[in-house]
Amino acid sequence: MKDKKPMTETFEQLLENNKEKIYRICNIYAISPLEPQDLFQEVIFAIWKSLPTFKGNSSVDTWIYRITLNVCLRSKQKSEKTYNETLQLESIQFIPLETHIENNQHEKFNALTSCISKLNNENKSIIILYLEELKYKEIAEITGLTENHIAVKMKRIKKILLDCITNKI
Repeated sequence: MKDKKPMTETFEQLLENNKEKIYRICNIYAISPLEPQDLFQEVIFAIWKSLPTFKGNSSVDTWIYRITLNVCLRSKQKSEKTYNETLQLESIQFIPLETHIENNQHEKFNALTSCISKLNNENKSIIILYLEELKYKEIAEITGLTENHIAVKMKRIKKILLDCITNKI
């Protein structure tokens, strides 16, 4: 049992240091307003389960991003398969009172998230990691693509998003 305590402390520290970025990614992949919490819990569980096998071949951040994206993509694929069989009911969304966003900024944010949601899974993963302020080298490590390929894809993704947002605003 003594061996479990350091792992728990390590896990708790990992969670504390990474919970915001994990939740942001879960929120982008979520279909319904309540889904980000479910995805977040699935990611946390996957990290907990995988922690003993982490070998340090990559940075902890890269490892966490990879797990987060894999869980979110698996969930999305699963929900796409069952979407035709079930009716998804949307719950009421709200913006917490302490969060004050100007209407113009809110409109731009909604346009951006709407445009990102239309991208294919690979491009969506790349732009999400880019918006998390990761360098191309880190994005390449996480996605398994080359750094040059990421640079080319980013140029194309930015053009697609610019065209999409321009049409929405």
